[in-house]
Formats: sequence, structure tokens, C-alpha cells
Amino acid sequence: MTTAAEHPGTPPTRSPYRIEPDEGPQTIGELKAALAAIDPAELAAFTARLDAVRTTDASSLDAIRALITEYRHVWVLRTHPDIQAAINASVDPSAPRYTLEQLLGEDPTA
Repeated sequence: MTTAAEHPGTPPTRSPYRIEPDEGPQTIGELKAALAAIDPAELAAFTARLDAVRTTDASSLDAIRALITEYRHVWVLRTHPDIQAAINASVDPSAPRYTLEQLLGEDPTA
């Protein structure tokens, strides 16, 4: 896995909207290390949910894949600078606010 820390100024993924298969943590061990680096509570939650998957269920592999996908998304949400900038802007009280009509280009007086 190539991390942003290894290449300062480089986002962890090419796009903030999609994690390509070759991006980010590639193994469960790498995912655990990446989660530990961003928030030990995220690692604890991931590990608890992973440990709770029943290996005797026919759908257990699907459950593990879904869990890994979910936490890869958690990782990118917490590490991608474009996403972090959007989150910070959304809570900035001085940021401009728009109505739905303004976003859709509709005239609210019509």
C-alpha cells in the first residue's frame, strides 16, 4: 500500500469519489494498520465486526467482503484531502449557503 504520508501532498486515491482496486489497503493487515493510524476506535469497531462474522454461514465471505469495502471507504473518507476540505467547508459558519432553488437554478418568486 502506498500511503499519503510516504508522498506528502499526494492524495491517498486518484479520485475522492472512487477507490480503485489497486489503491489503499490491500490486505486485512494493511487495512487494520491504516485504521489504527487514523483512529484506534475505528480499528476496534472493524476488528469487532470482523471477529463476529460466523464462518459457518454460506454468506460469510460476502459479509467479510462487504465489511472490508465499508472500512476502505471509512479510510478514504478520513484521509483524502478533497473530502476533508469538503467536510471542513460544510461546518464553516462563514461559508456561503445556498437554497435548493438556487442550486437547481429555479426562480423561487415564479
